[in-house]
Amino acid sequence: MFAEERQQLISALVAERGRVSVTDLADRFSITTETIRRDLAALEVSGSLRRVHGGAVPSDRLSTREESILERAIQRQSEKHRIATAALALIPELTTGSILLDAGSTTETLADLLAQRTPAANGNEELVVITHAIPIAGKLSSTAGIALQILGGRVRGLTQAAVGQSTVEAAFKLRPDIAFVGANGIHPTFGLSTPDPEEAAVKAAFVKSARRVVALADSSKLDAETLVQFATLKDVDTLITDSEPSAELSAALADAGVDVVIA
Repeated sequence: MFAEERQQLISALVAERGRVSVTDLADRFSITTETIRRDLAALEVSGSLRRVHGGAVPSDRLSTREESILERAIQRQSEKHRIATAALALIPELTTGSILLDAGSTTETLADLLAQRTPAANGNEELVVITHAIPIAGKLSSTAGIALQILGGRVRGLTQAAVGQSTVEAAFKLRPDIAFVGANGIHPTFGLSTPDPEEAAVKAAFVKSARRVVALADSSKLDAETLVQFATLKDVDTLITDSEPSAELSAALADAGVDVVIA
Protein backbone atom coordinates (compact mmCIF):
# COMPACT_ATOMS: atom_id res chain seq x y z
CA MET A 1 0.00 0.00 0.00
CA PHE A 2 1.33 3.44 -0.91
CA ALA A 3 1.84 6.00 1.87
CA GLU A 4 -0.72 8.39 0.37
CA GLU A 5 -3.39 5.69 0.28
CA ARG A 6 -2.62 4.62 3.84
CA GLN A 7 -2.79 8.20 5.07
CA GLN A 8 -6.19 8.65 3.45
CA LEU A 9 -7.43 5.57 5.32
CA ILE A 10 -5.95 6.85 8.58
CA SER A 11 -7.67 10.21 8.10
CA ALA A 12 -10.99 8.45 7.50
CA LEU A 13 -10.54 6.32 10.63
CA VAL A 14 -9.86 9.39 12.75
CA ALA A 15 -12.99 11.09 11.43
CA GLU A 16 -15.07 7.97 12.05
CA ARG A 17 -13.78 6.98 15.49
CA GLY A 18 -12.81 10.32 16.99
CA ARG A 19 -9.43 8.98 18.11
CA VAL A 20 -6.88 6.41 16.90
CA SER A 21 -3.78 5.04 18.60
CA VAL A 22 -0.35 4.53 17.07
CA THR A 23 -0.19 0.90 18.13
CA ASP A 24 -3.64 0.05 16.76
CA LEU A 25 -2.78 1.65 13.42
CA ALA A 26 0.54 -0.18 13.25
CA ASP A 27 -1.23 -3.49 13.85
CA ARG A 28 -3.96 -2.67 11.34
CA PHE A 29 -1.55 -1.84 8.51
CA SER A 30 1.19 -4.29 9.59
CA ILE A 31 3.88 -1.60 9.67
CA THR A 32 6.12 -0.11 12.35
CA THR A 33 4.98 2.50 14.86
CA GLU A 34 7.70 4.80 13.51
CA THR A 35 6.09 4.72 10.06
CA ILE A 36 2.68 5.47 11.58
CA ARG A 37 4.13 8.44 13.47
CA ARG A 38 5.53 9.81 10.21
CA ASP A 39 2.10 9.37 8.62
CA LEU A 40 0.44 11.21 11.49
CA ALA A 41 3.00 14.01 11.30
CA ALA A 42 2.31 14.44 7.58
CA LEU A 43 -1.45 14.43 8.16
CA GLU A 44 -1.13 17.01 10.92
CA VAL A 45 0.84 19.32 8.62
CA SER A 46 -1.92 19.00 6.02
CA GLY A 47 -4.56 19.83 8.66
CA SER A 48 -6.27 16.43 8.45
CA LEU A 49 -5.85 15.60 12.14
CA ARG A 50 -4.14 16.62 15.36
CA ARG A 51 -1.57 14.47 17.09
CA VAL A 52 -2.00 13.70 20.79
CA HIS A 53 -0.12 11.45 23.17
CA GLY A 54 -0.19 7.94 21.75
CA GLY A 55 -2.29 8.71 18.68
CA ALA A 56 -4.38 11.32 16.91
CA VAL A 57 -7.77 13.03 17.02
CA PRO A 58 -9.71 15.14 14.48
CA SER A 59 -8.21 18.55 13.80
CA ASP A 60 -11.30 20.29 15.19
CA ARG A 61 -11.02 18.55 18.57
CA LEU A 62 -9.17 21.30 20.41
CA SER A 63 -9.08 21.53 24.20
CA THR A 64 -11.19 24.70 24.29
CA ARG A 65 -13.54 23.99 21.39
CA GLU A 66 -17.14 23.84 22.54
CA GLU A 67 -20.33 23.59 20.50
CA SER A 68 -23.54 25.23 21.62
CA ILE A 69 -26.34 23.20 23.15
CA LEU A 70 -28.41 23.84 20.01
CA GLU A 71 -25.67 22.36 17.80
CA ARG A 72 -25.21 19.33 20.03
CA ALA A 73 -28.96 18.67 20.21
CA ILE A 74 -29.06 17.62 16.55
CA GLN A 75 -25.96 15.43 16.65
CA ARG A 76 -25.88 11.66 17.36
CA GLN A 77 -29.55 11.69 18.35
CA SER A 78 -30.03 7.92 18.13
CA GLU A 79 -27.04 7.24 20.39
CA LYS A 80 -28.15 9.83 22.92
CA HIS A 81 -31.67 8.39 23.02
CA ARG A 82 -30.30 4.92 23.77
CA ILE A 83 -28.05 6.32 26.50
CA ALA A 84 -30.92 8.30 28.03
CA THR A 85 -33.19 5.24 27.95
CA ALA A 86 -30.60 3.24 29.87
CA ALA A 87 -30.25 6.11 32.35
CA LEU A 88 -34.02 6.27 32.85
CA ALA A 89 -33.96 2.63 33.97
CA LEU A 90 -31.81 3.70 36.94
CA ILE A 91 -34.52 6.04 38.24
CA PRO A 92 -37.15 4.16 40.32
CA GLU A 93 -40.74 4.69 39.19
CA LEU A 94 -42.61 3.92 42.39
CA THR A 95 -40.52 5.60 45.08
CA THR A 96 -39.62 9.12 46.06
CA GLY A 97 -36.05 10.24 45.65
CA SER A 98 -33.86 12.94 44.18
CA ILE A 99 -31.76 13.23 41.06
CA LEU A 100 -29.57 15.95 39.64
CA LEU A 101 -29.46 16.58 35.89
CA ASP A 102 -26.39 18.31 34.53
CA ALA A 103 -26.69 20.54 31.46
CA GLY A 104 -26.22 18.85 28.10
CA SER A 105 -27.96 17.34 25.11
CA THR A 106 -27.98 13.78 26.48
CA THR A 107 -29.36 14.85 29.86
CA GLU A 108 -31.97 16.89 27.97
CA THR A 109 -33.01 13.69 26.21
CA LEU A 110 -33.29 12.03 29.62
CA ALA A 111 -35.51 14.92 30.74
CA ASP A 112 -37.74 14.32 27.71
CA LEU A 113 -38.13 10.67 28.69
CA LEU A 114 -38.87 11.60 32.30
CA ALA A 115 -41.56 13.99 31.16
CA GLN A 116 -43.18 11.22 29.09
CA ARG A 117 -43.09 8.61 31.83
CA THR A 118 -46.40 7.80 33.53
CA PRO A 119 -46.41 9.07 37.13
CA ALA A 120 -46.48 6.57 39.99
CA ALA A 121 -49.91 5.38 41.14
CA ASN A 122 -49.46 7.06 44.51
CA GLY A 123 -50.06 10.71 43.68
CA ASN A 124 -48.34 11.84 46.90
CA GLU A 125 -44.97 10.61 45.74
CA GLU A 126 -42.74 12.96 43.80
CA LEU A 127 -39.29 12.69 42.31
CA VAL A 128 -37.17 15.72 43.15
CA VAL A 129 -35.26 16.82 40.05
CA ILE A 130 -32.49 19.38 40.52
CA THR A 131 -30.93 21.15 37.57
CA HIS A 132 -29.09 24.32 36.58
CA ALA A 133 -30.05 23.92 32.90
CA ILE A 134 -32.77 26.22 31.57
CA PRO A 135 -33.91 23.85 28.76
CA ILE A 136 -34.24 20.92 31.18
CA ALA A 137 -36.19 23.05 33.64
CA GLY A 138 -38.56 24.06 30.85
CA LYS A 139 -39.21 20.45 29.89
CA LEU A 140 -40.01 19.35 33.46
CA SER A 141 -41.63 22.42 35.02
CA SER A 142 -45.19 21.14 34.63
CA THR A 143 -44.60 17.39 34.69
CA ALA A 144 -46.81 15.45 37.11
CA GLY A 145 -44.92 13.54 39.76
CA ILE A 146 -41.81 15.74 39.55
CA ALA A 147 -40.81 18.42 42.03
CA LEU A 148 -38.44 20.67 40.12
CA GLN A 149 -35.67 22.58 41.87
CA ILE A 150 -33.57 25.06 39.88
CA LEU A 151 -30.07 26.14 40.90
CA GLY A 152 -29.51 29.81 40.17
CA GLY A 153 -26.53 31.72 38.87
CA ARG A 154 -25.30 33.51 35.78
CA VAL A 155 -26.72 31.80 32.70
CA ARG A 156 -24.04 30.93 30.15
CA GLY A 157 -25.51 31.38 26.68
CA LEU A 158 -23.55 28.61 24.97
CA THR A 159 -24.90 25.90 27.27
CA GLN A 160 -28.00 27.71 28.60
CA ALA A 161 -26.98 26.68 32.12
CA ALA A 162 -26.33 28.57 35.33
CA VAL A 163 -22.70 28.85 36.42
CA GLY A 164 -20.73 30.79 38.99
CA GLN A 165 -20.01 30.72 42.70
CA SER A 166 -23.66 30.81 43.76
CA THR A 167 -24.40 27.73 41.61
CA VAL A 168 -21.44 25.85 43.07
CA GLU A 169 -22.36 26.77 46.65
CA ALA A 170 -25.97 25.70 46.13
CA ALA A 171 -24.85 22.34 44.72
CA PHE A 172 -22.60 21.65 47.70
CA LYS A 173 -25.57 22.09 50.05
CA LEU A 174 -27.43 19.21 48.40
CA ARG A 175 -27.00 15.44 48.52
CA PRO A 176 -29.03 13.95 45.63
CA ASP A 177 -29.37 10.20 45.26
CA ILE A 178 -28.02 10.23 41.69
CA ALA A 179 -26.25 12.88 39.63
CA PHE A 180 -26.41 12.38 35.88
CA VAL A 181 -23.47 14.32 34.49
CA GLY A 182 -22.18 14.96 31.00
CA ALA A 183 -18.60 15.41 29.86
CA ASN A 184 -16.84 16.67 26.76
CA GLY A 185 -14.06 14.16 27.30
CA ILE A 186 -13.50 10.92 29.22
CA HIS A 187 -9.86 9.90 29.18
CA PRO A 188 -7.95 6.97 30.77
CA THR A 189 -5.56 9.25 32.68
CA PHE A 190 -7.11 12.73 32.58
CA GLY A 191 -10.58 11.60 33.63
CA LEU A 192 -13.66 13.70 32.89
CA SER A 193 -13.18 17.15 31.40
CA THR A 194 -14.93 20.11 29.82
CA PRO A 195 -13.58 23.20 28.01
CA ASP A 196 -14.92 25.94 30.31
CA PRO A 197 -13.59 26.50 33.87
CA GLU A 198 -16.93 27.72 35.23
CA GLU A 199 -18.79 24.74 33.80
CA ALA A 200 -16.08 22.49 35.26
CA ALA A 201 -16.52 24.00 38.74
CA VAL A 202 -20.27 23.29 38.67
CA LYS A 203 -19.76 19.75 37.38
CA ALA A 204 -17.14 19.09 40.08
CA ALA A 205 -19.61 20.23 42.73
CA PHE A 206 -22.28 17.91 41.31
CA VAL A 207 -19.88 14.96 41.40
CA LYS A 208 -18.78 15.62 44.97
CA SER A 209 -22.32 16.22 46.24
CA ALA A 210 -24.14 13.18 44.85
CA ARG A 211 -24.43 9.78 46.50
CA ARG A 212 -24.06 8.12 43.10
CA VAL A 213 -22.51 9.60 39.95
CA VAL A 214 -23.63 8.40 36.51
CA ALA A 215 -21.77 9.79 33.51
CA LEU A 216 -23.68 9.97 30.24
CA ALA A 217 -21.38 10.23 27.21
CA ASP A 218 -21.67 9.08 23.63
CA SER A 219 -18.66 7.37 22.11
CA SER A 220 -17.35 10.55 20.47
CA LYS A 221 -16.39 11.76 23.97
CA LEU A 222 -14.40 8.65 24.86
CA ASP A 223 -10.59 8.96 24.97
CA ALA A 224 -10.94 12.73 24.52
CA GLU A 225 -9.33 15.42 26.67
CA THR A 226 -10.55 19.00 26.93
CA LEU A 227 -9.10 21.89 28.91
CA VAL A 228 -10.38 21.45 32.48
CA GLN A 229 -10.64 18.23 34.47
CA PHE A 230 -13.63 18.11 36.82
CA ALA A 231 -13.51 14.48 38.02
CA THR A 232 -11.30 11.43 37.98
CA LEU A 233 -12.56 8.07 36.81
CA LYS A 234 -12.66 6.96 40.47
CA ASP A 235 -15.25 9.66 41.16
CA VAL A 236 -17.70 7.97 38.78
CA ASP A 237 -19.88 4.99 39.69
CA THR A 238 -21.40 4.24 36.26
CA LEU A 239 -20.66 5.22 32.67
CA ILE A 240 -23.43 4.86 30.09
CA THR A 241 -22.25 5.08 26.50
CA ASP A 242 -23.19 3.70 23.10
CA SER A 243 -20.20 1.52 22.18
CA GLU A 244 -17.36 -0.36 23.80
CA PRO A 245 -14.55 1.90 25.02
CA SER A 246 -11.03 1.38 23.71
CA ALA A 247 -8.85 -1.23 25.39
CA GLU A 248 -6.90 1.43 27.28
CA LEU A 249 -9.99 3.23 28.53
CA SER A 250 -11.75 -0.05 29.39
CA ALA A 251 -8.80 -1.08 31.54
CA ALA A 252 -8.72 2.30 33.28
CA LEU A 253 -12.46 2.20 33.96
CA ALA A 254 -12.16 -1.32 35.38
CA ASP A 255 -9.26 -0.27 37.62
CA ALA A 256 -11.35 2.66 38.88
CA GLY A 257 -14.32 0.39 39.63
CA VAL A 258 -16.64 2.07 37.12
CA ASP A 259 -19.59 0.03 35.88
CA VAL A 260 -19.89 0.45 32.11
CA VAL A 261 -23.31 0.17 30.48
CA ILE A 262 -23.44 -0.09 26.68
CA ALA A 263 -26.78 1.26 25.46
